[in-house]
Amino acid sequence: MFLSILDMFKVGIGPSSSHTMGPMVAAARFLDMMRASPFEFFGLRASLHGSLAFTGVGHATDRATILGLAGFLPDTYDDKKAEAALLELGKTHHLQPAGLPSLRFDPKQDLIFDYDTALPGHANGMILMATDAQGDVILQQVFYSIGGGFVLTEQELEAGQATEEGAPVPFPFKTAKEMLQMARSSGKTIAEMKRANEISRTGADRLKTGSARIWQVMNDCIDRGLARDGILPGGLNVRRRAKGIYDQLQAERGMNLIAPHTINDWMSVYAMAVNEENAAGGQVVTAPTNGAAGVLPAVIRYYLDHVPSASENHIEDFLLTAAAIGGLVKYNASISGAEAGCQAEVGSASAMAAAGFCAVMGGSPEQVENAAEIALEHHLGMTCDPVKGLVQVPCIERNGLGAIKAVSAASLALRGDGQHFVSLDVAIETMRQTGADMHEKYKETSLGGLAVNVPNC
Repeated sequence: MFLSILDMFKVGIGPSSSHTMGPMVAAARFLDMMRASPFEFFGLRASLHGSLAFTGVGHATDRATILGLAGFLPDTYDDKKAEAALLELGKTHHLQPAGLPSLRFDPKQDLIFDYDTALPGHANGMILMATDAQGDVILQQVFYSIGGGFVLTEQELEAGQATEEGAPVPFPFKTAKEMLQMARSSGKTIAEMKRANEISRTGADRLKTGSARIWQVMNDCIDRGLARDGILPGGLNVRRRAKGIYDQLQAERGMNLIAPHTINDWMSVYAMAVNEENAAGGQVVTAPTNGAAGVLPAVIRYYLDHVPSASENHIEDFLLTAAAIGGLVKYNASISGAEAGCQAEVGSASAMAAAGFCAVMGGSPEQVENAAEIALEHHLGMTCDPVKGLVQVPCIERNGLGAIKAVSAASLALRGDGQHFVSLDVAIETMRQTGADMHEKYKETSLGGLAVNVPNC
């Protein structure tokens, strides 16, 4: 089993990796299918299903689908050009993707939120269609956005590509048990094994430049979030809080008798800064998703800014270790809130961050596995119930608490010798079973929990 850190940590835009980035990627893939087709196309249509329908407006799924069909991609997204394209669409009801003719598309008629028809492959389903001059569909494809910005066609999902292993790698661990066995037999750390796997697939140079960019985008996102205030879009009138909290913390620095628990506020504010940027549609990194994008950067920033022995030279090891854990969770369970609730998003992110932090603090592979297990175990059962379908309440604060749990889990693991009662594999399998048993209204549909008990205005 291999999942590159360049796939686990993808640069994109908010507010959602599954509901914003995924549909945009799916639309771009559909355009490629059209370019390769012998048919002559005159129009486009799209229908959103399951969670993409129920929380699509709050997650900007309609906007993302339109922009994807116009030729935009998450990693090269330009907000000004996107706004210009949407303005032009409003005037002409036509899209002009590169390499294709001008295509009819009226969002009011051609983009359907289908709340009644669930597609069988995944909770995040969409159907993209291309039409002829008479408006008849002549090309159609079902796509599934399976979490973290990963997208599969109906055929790819049925063929098992969600768990496809690909070419052999030096350390092909599929479980935490295998990971620890390989670490013991090789004498390598988890980061060293993951690095060897990455180099075998992507090369050393791409790994180095890619991991550096991942952290740069994460850190820049924190800085932007700490500098901006105002009201987040979407209608809930949620105030940005990170800047105000950060300014207070900065003013308190150097004062006598600061309470020790204030360090939790630092971890929270870094995470909240990221998720406020995500909620505003800013540039973020999936870690492993947009809804959980603040946890891991917050822990890295905490490490760099507050741990005396910290070094930026260890960031790649942090990311590699975290990606190894994230890959195990994705392969054996899920990182999709629509599939398994927020335990699969913030829970997975906290486990990844705990593992990365434990590793750079000198933890053994056994202690790293223990740290990830503690963090994931204490997110089990967490629902995904965003108010008004927006990635704001409870998501922003939840990332802050996920970061605190990650550091606490790593600290507990470092106090032990790596031997513990519940294994990471057991915690992952429990999360999978809990997600399967969880009622659909608690899985990113905004039909239960806080989403129905908090006024949406």
